[in-house]
Amino acid sequence: MKAIVIENYGGKEELKEMQVENPKAKAKQVVVEVKATSINPIDWKLREGYLQQMMDWPFPIILGWDVAGVISEIGEGVIDWKVGDEVFARPETTRFGTYAEYTIVDQALLAKIPDNVSFEEAAAVPLAGLTAWQGLFDHGKLKKGETVLIHAGAGGVGTYAIQLAKSIGAKVIATASKKNRELLVELGADQVIDYKTENFAEILDGVDLVLDTMGGEIQNDSFKVLKPKTGRMISIVGLADEEVRKQYDVEFESIWLDPNGQELTEIADLMAAGNVKSIIGSKFPLSAKGIYDAHELSETHHALGKIVIVAN
Repeated sequence: MKAIVIENYGGKEELKEMQVENPKAKAKQVVVEVKATSINPIDWKLREGYLQQMMDWPFPIILGWDVAGVISEIGEGVIDWKVGDEVFARPETTRFGTYAEYTIVDQALLAKIPDNVSFEEAAAVPLAGLTAWQGLFDHGKLKKGETVLIHAGAGGVGTYAIQLAKSIGAKVIATASKKNRELLVELGADQVIDYKTENFAEILDGVDLVLDTMGGEIQNDSFKVLKPKTGRMISIVGLADEEVRKQYDVEFESIWLDPNGQELTEIADLMAAGNVKSIIGSKFPLSAKGIYDAHELSETHHALGKIVIVAN
């Protein structure tokens, strides 16, 4: 099968198209024919070698950890799924990713694509949508009536987080550029702060939860707006500065995504009901050039919504 791989860590020029052996489903696994995948920062961070200590894999490595497609093979012991089912998933993080014509997924990580959702819209969801879900609910314990501040509201995680928080009746504040304000209000944001002209730390206080997608000074300033004692910050980009953190009587947690088919199914149900949708800012073909261009855009940190890769 065709796959886009890296054989060395480095720049985008390391991405190359290669013929590799088709994957075979083991027990409780399925093979999915990839119709679409999407780009996440972990893709190019791993390509550049930043995650080498955490994921010390032999080459070649197929990047990509989102998939939407059709089950083409099932392994022994697979229940509830059959060949021909249209599914999406965030597979386990292995060196056999989703920039390929076929990929392996454990049956417990699968979710059915709703009838009103395309392969491209489904492929945008898994990593970003589950990150938003787990940050808000599993770790952030967001409840109806609470206020959440979502940084980079127009990004992949941000667009899902706004909709998910609104779906439970939370008050949603998001940071974004002025050009994206209208979109975020449409998604459910009650307040949008233009990060280019306004300082959120001077405007806000009494926030229950901050979903930190930025780190650095934005993370440091976010401590200032949280409610003392009950406020909490969930970061998807790393640990806080210990000296800054000690100044505030709030909770802080840095999280790493846990692939979860049941939670993805809950997001799918919200999509089926029209309460959550994918915002796809750009699409590229599944080719070395397409992935190169997609990584280039993702690395700017200014892509709108999700970048989706469409299989030929």
